[in-house]
Amino acid sequence: MDAEADVIEFKVPNENIKTLFIWDILPAFSEAFIFESLWSIFSDFGALYLVKVCQNAAVVEPGFYAIVKFFSAAQASKAQKATNGKGLFQASPLKVTLCTRQNPAFTNNVMPLSSPKCQELANQYLGFNGWSSRVVTLQDLSSSDEAGELHTVAKTQALTLKYGCIVELIFPRHSTSCRGVGVAEESLPHDSDPSEACIKRGKLQKWAKDKALVDAFRKVVLVLLSNGKVAVECRFDPDEILPDEDREGIIKVNDVSWSQFENMGEDDFLSDLSLNMSRLP
Repeated sequence: MDAEADVIEFKVPNENIKTLFIWDILPAFSEAFIFESLWSIFSDFGALYLVKVCQNAAVVEPGFYAIVKFFSAAQASKAQKATNGKGLFQASPLKVTLCTRQNPAFTNNVMPLSSPKCQELANQYLGFNGWSSRVVTLQDLSSSDEAGELHTVAKTQALTLKYGCIVELIFPRHSTSCRGVGVAEESLPHDSDPSEACIKRGKLQKWAKDKALVDAFRKVVLVLLSNGKVAVECRFDPDEILPDEDREGIIKVNDVSWSQFENMGEDDFLSDLSLNMSRLP
């Protein structure tokens, strides 16, 4: 019996109940054709993370097998029941099974989705108008309050460029939102060309935004209901304090002494930023 609701998280799906194996694919087809056919067929059941086509081992008959990963366990189960024993794109029947064996090391290794994958997944279940994002702040953390300090350091050693960003995800139809933080940094030789440093700064700003967006999506849970509707829940860390909406407009991020974050990672950056904001009237 199918579950009444299923949960989708913005992480790489590595659970065996979300993974299908397709066996007995004939060698008459190209890998590209098999990939396109399987993606087209199985994506009708729900969002896919991966389709991988592999050649059979040399000890068995020529042909192929494939791996299909869903984000939803319920949709993977439905797809398996609907396609097992059918030819789909070939005359002879295919064997479609749920994965039954998996290395525990993979299931314990939770990896976030990339920024493009997060947006693709959100678009598929919520629609292009079902969510939006905005940059709350993007700050250069490589600058120093003491003008001469950075100039002196840059002459003697590599310059570390660092940017911190906070992004907010907004789900208007569900009246909820959440925020994520990202920090990106990279070193440059002290004698680097100014144009190279400018290009690097632009890349780091984008990288920080992408990391903040991924961190925000990490807190989002999509609940697929049996009636076809999708609910959105945002998980909040009780120790995490971000600017309140009613303070927007009076918070000046430039009032924060960013030089103190020069050697900090993401957690320290967010913690100290929150502390400064909590002291505002």
